[in-house]
Amino acid sequence: MSNVSVDAKESALSDNKPQDNPRRRFLTVATSVVGGVGVVGAAVPFVASWNPSAKAKAAGADVEVDISAIEPGQLIRVMWRSKPVWIVRRTPEILAELGQHEDQLRDPNSENEQQPAFAQNQYRSMKEEYLILVGICTHLGCSPQHMKDGAFEEYVEGVPEGFFCPCHGSKFDMAGRVFQNVPAPLNLVVPPYQFVDDTTVIIGSEAEVA
Repeated sequence: MSNVSVDAKESALSDNKPQDNPRRRFLTVATSVVGGVGVVGAAVPFVASWNPSAKAKAAGADVEVDISAIEPGQLIRVMWRSKPVWIVRRTPEILAELGQHEDQLRDPNSENEQQPAFAQNQYRSMKEEYLILVGICTHLGCSPQHMKDGAFEEYVEGVPEGFFCPCHGSKFDMAGRVFQNVPAPLNLVVPPYQFVDDTTVIIGSEAEVA
């Protein structure tokens, strides 16, 4: 017969049980937290994949441009849908010259429907002072150069300013209208745009007609 008392046996059994001490509870909680973070970490890229990337948004997004600092005669360039867009603040002299060489142009009245209706005029613009064009030649997609201060007369006599494409020699006036006898078949494209106010233009969409 064993000499171990009942109390001693219960004490021994108690010593072999897992101890619910603070350290064990900490490890249990920490393991649960780490596991939860892992699940969230795996879920975030998956959820994020539902949203379009910044590049995808930019590809079709409108572009807002502050034109308040553009000086008369100056051209600035912005990007819209991965295309260069020119904004030119034309001087009164440039505007007056547009009517003096129309007999040399292929489509002086912008009869080809390649621009918004508001640009089907001599100036090809919503406001005469501001010319807004996609800066891509309509021949094979090169980007023409802005020639000013009389430099364009090297290519068209009597026309002091315009756009010359160095790739194949196409020429355009300061309304983006193509001259005759050059490879480009069409005027430069006028993108859709709207003026928010006198100093802000949004390229990519037109104002809704009421």
